Amino acid sequence: MDLTVPFPPGGAADAPARFLGEGLGKVWKQPVVINNRAGAGGGIGAGYVKRAAPDGYTLLVTNPGLLSLPESERMFDRPPPYERSDFQPLALLVSDPTVLVVKADAPWKTFQDLVADAKKRPDAISYGSSGVYGASHLPIEMVAHSAGIKLRHIPYKGGGPSIMAVLAGEVALTASVPAAVAPYIKSGALRPLVQTGARRHPSLPDVPTSVELGYNGAEFYLWIGVFAPAKTPEALTRRIRADIAQAVQQDPAFAQRMSGAGALVDYRDAPAFNEFLDKDFARIKAAVQRIGKVE
Repeated sequence: MDLTVPFPPGGAADAPARFLGEGLGKVWKQPVVINNRAGAGGGIGAGYVKRAAPDGYTLLVTNPGLLSLPESERMFDRPPPYERSDFQPLALLVSDPTVLVVKADAPWKTFQDLVADAKKRPDAISYGSSGVYGASHLPIEMVAHSAGIKLRHIPYKGGGPSIMAVLAGEVALTASVPAAVAPYIKSGALRPLVQTGARRHPSLPDVPTSVELGYNGAEFYLWIGVFAPAKTPEALTRRIRADIAQAVQQDPAFAQRMSGAGALVDYRDAPAFNEFLDKDFARIKAAVQRIGKVE
């Protein structure tokens, strides 16, 4: 059995995949291999699963890049390595909002302060991201668009480097999942301004959401989900979904490990996950098209 993660070890999708693999190993009574096939913004790993035999032995564990990559490739008149329709959603595991953070000595105490300043100085306030059209680029652009401001984008080679750039004063802000920035918030090195979920994250009860502040077009989640190749037989996907549910819901180890990693389990079976993806795709597609070509 193979759970393919289309990103390097240590990324946001890696820990959920490994914890799920341990749980499914118990259910299936055989080892589950975590196959990190990184490259091309997730396109290499996703393309590998797309071409895999639809026999249930190769599954994909990935994030919103699955939805954004085909849209960005089309914008550059490049053939996408896959389409969303090449995969069947099996289960949502995690859906954490991102949180926009600034250095603790930044002049903005609230997100409204940042918005007011950015309106006076368009394109002067910089932010770092994990890469173009990535999981920190999209939410900041969505929030900025909803707030009617223009920020300067500086892409880095990953979410970790973009956080370090804020701490070093290279850029003013970035966005990340709560778990990644929690130690810096707790130590007082970073200040959270706003989070992109519809509801406040339990680890950040004092940080308002973009929806609360009236920015309704800025909802964004760094979710992690499980997919099978599109032509996998329905009877087989039903069985795999039941096994995932057993590994995630009935075994407390998965939730305990995810909690230890600073993430909340948001398990949803295929029908609910597909509905979630429809809404997320509409938001992501609009954001990518609005950002346009970034060379």
